[in-house]
Amino acid sequence: MVKPVMTDPRVPLARAGDERAFTSLYDEYAPRLYRFLLLRVREPSDAEDLLQRVFLKVIEALPTFEDRGLPFGAWLFRIARNAAIDFERGRRPTVALDELADQPSETPGPAELAQQSRGRARVRQSLEVLTEEQRDVVVYRFLAGLSPAEVGQLMGKREGTIRALQFRALQTLRRLGREAIEDLLEPVQ
Repeated sequence: MVKPVMTDPRVPLARAGDERAFTSLYDEYAPRLYRFLLLRVREPSDAEDLLQRVFLKVIEALPTFEDRGLPFGAWLFRIARNAAIDFERGRRPTVALDELADQPSETPGPAELAQQSRGRARVRQSLEVLTEEQRDVVVYRFLAGLSPAEVGQLMGKREGTIRALQFRALQTLRRLGREAIEDLLEPVQ
């Protein structure tokens, strides 16, 4: 049986409306949630929008949040995962490049975006060879930064099972070559 995890002491304070507690939780989880969402939706602007939606949902749901032994971070990642799934279901067509050519932009240049996109594509390709459970473990562990215990709570599995899934996933990736693992372990931008 998976042991319950003690709730972060900031959560009850945030539930009670403590702005500092909520800000502290946001500061801790937002970068990891962003990386997780970016891998799921592929476009930085979409990941940023989804991150905002996730925290709006968190603000709405926090007053009714009940500690059921699941880490707060796992609850956040579940919300993020569901938001990404909903986003993919309602994905709209993309704007043609010709329409954007004359608009000024503050975003990185084409070369930097292409390099970031290639890196994300290599990570996605590497993950596609894994089983769904292995892929989830790798994404939660390395891209979202969750501990094996947190991943176990999130997936409803024992910590040892999570470690075994991670080991098998990394073995599979090693067979693909060193680049696959290096791409995976580098932070996704």
